[in-house]
Amino acid sequence: MIKLLVFFIASVYSFEKIDVISPKVILSGLKSEFIVEIQDSSLIPIQINIENKKYLIKDIEQVISHTFKKAGFFEIYYLDDDTYEVIDEISVISNILSIFPTFIAIFIALITKQAIPALFLGIWCGSFIINGFSFYNIFKSLFESFDTYIIQSIVPKDGDPSHITIIFFSMMLGGMIGIVNKNGGAKGIVKLITKWSYTSRRGQLSTVIFGTIFFIDDYANTLIVGNTIKPLTDKLRISREKLAYIIDTTAAPIACIALISTWIGYEVGLINDAISKLGIQNMNGYGIFLQSIKYSFYPILSLYFVYLIIIIRKDFGPMYQAENKARKNHINYKKNLKENLEKLNTFKSDNSYTNPLNAILPIIIVILITFYGLYTTGYGNSLYEIFGNGDPYLALTWASIGGVFCSVVITLFQNILTLNEIIEAWYEGLKSMLYTMIILILAWALSSITEILKTTDFFITILGNRIHFGLLPTIIFIVSALTSFSTGTSWGTMGILMPITIPLVISILDLNGGVSDTNIHILYASVSAVLSGSVWGDHCSPISDTTILSSTASGCNHISHVKTQIPYALVVGLISILFGLVPIGFGVSWWICLLMGFTTLIIILNYFGKTIKNYSIESEL
Repeated sequence: MIKLLVFFIASVYSFEKIDVISPKVILSGLKSEFIVEIQDSSLIPIQINIENKKYLIKDIEQVISHTFKKAGFFEIYYLDDDTYEVIDEISVISNILSIFPTFIAIFIALITKQAIPALFLGIWCGSFIINGFSFYNIFKSLFESFDTYIIQSIVPKDGDPSHITIIFFSMMLGGMIGIVNKNGGAKGIVKLITKWSYTSRRGQLSTVIFGTIFFIDDYANTLIVGNTIKPLTDKLRISREKLAYIIDTTAAPIACIALISTWIGYEVGLINDAISKLGIQNMNGYGIFLQSIKYSFYPILSLYFVYLIIIIRKDFGPMYQAENKARKNHINYKKNLKENLEKLNTFKSDNSYTNPLNAILPIIIVILITFYGLYTTGYGNSLYEIFGNGDPYLALTWASIGGVFCSVVITLFQNILTLNEIIEAWYEGLKSMLYTMIILILAWALSSITEILKTTDFFITILGNRIHFGLLPTIIFIVSALTSFSTGTSWGTMGILMPITIPLVISILDLNGGVSDTNIHILYASVSAVLSGSVWGDHCSPISDTTILSSTASGCNHISHVKTQIPYALVVGLISILFGLVPIGFGVSWWICLLMGFTTLIIILNYFGKTIKNYSIESEL
């Protein structure tokens, strides 16, 4: 907020006794509020004029609202009989400029396929608009992008520790994953699961179960599952395309809806930042996230679909061709079979580095401490309310520390790694989260810019009552999917869209009678639409980081992976819209939507799918 005037009028008024405070940026066509503060009550009443409209100030502190009809320079002045005193001159900019930072971020992301430069340029653009259009402000805005918006997004002026806490939790959890990867915990889980995998169907079930269990992080899931289980799936004549599809489908979809994962800090941080800027007191980011899970149709249905395909042994499209070819003659992998079996035998005999408890115990500790923290800090009449109202930042901080401590102790106790090696493994895991944290910090900063520029208010003036609020989740899901597909990053998409989605939805609900128990599900479904749409676009995008990692870790040709996965992702995505988000917007219960989705996917797979031979080996692994 910038003080526009502290002025002297005639000989009666003191320079320090009257303040008029206005928004930092004023947009034409949008309502702006001015706070008039009178320190000396004897000066009341006083009349001020804004754009030739008179406002009578009767209280010591009074809020007045004014909508500037056009951009330009306008005077705020005092008028009393023949006395005309200009208080100050303010600049009003065109309201369309409010969407420029977000537009720039999306546009640059589409061109560069990188989230960090896109978000930063959006911040710089917003800072330049706020400071005013001049050559000098180009450089001033560049420095303010860092010292005002980016730095303060980490440590806000009000001292709110939530952002720092999210960064700390995410980095510590990444460090725990680094230790678990190094001490053989992840490989131990693979060994445990694959003991009974002597058919192609069981091999695929082993893969999908392992991917589901290792929900803590999508990147770790992809790399660990793909690299460690690939020799087994090769021996069972499971196509590399199917392996890539399984690990890709059990990576982001499970991580984005798991109660505890490296995604949670990021998602909850974005949600909580948006609602805190709106001044909402009876909600928190974690509570909204918990409520949104049941509306996350794409992640839920995609996980269901991959299990369904494996259990009934049917595929269609390019995936059927890849699977059928692998079952018949193993042409694609014969030359690698000897090498892979040698790796598998080495993997089986390496007992000292394959203990599943090394991964299971730290994950259990993280989950238990999180639930304990939420329970002890929450309140309500049911466990769901208690967890939703708990302090997720404190709980996740305790959990991440407990998880790291547990992984260190069990690794030292078994004498698997030295203390120096543990620290190095922890540091490697920590570094894996750095890129994500940079994106999150820039997303917070861009959120501050959009708040100052009233980007949400501009969207409200465009949309208003032109669309039914029930269509919001569907529209948001499609926009999120297109952005994620084009940029190849679900994290960057969430960082760009979440800050404007929540204020937009709440404002539109306010225009339709306000937020109530009968329409609050629109907010939850819209939040899930950002998350789910980001994952859907990520699954379909050939430039997606997780898609690339999935094909690399499984040893599959990248184009083959994209070609075989897209039909499945498109089917599940369309079902999520038609039988999930659209009905939800018009009052259908979430469990009915899921039931319709499950049923429709069974019908589609049975009608279009073709049975794949269940290959079996004679000896047990």
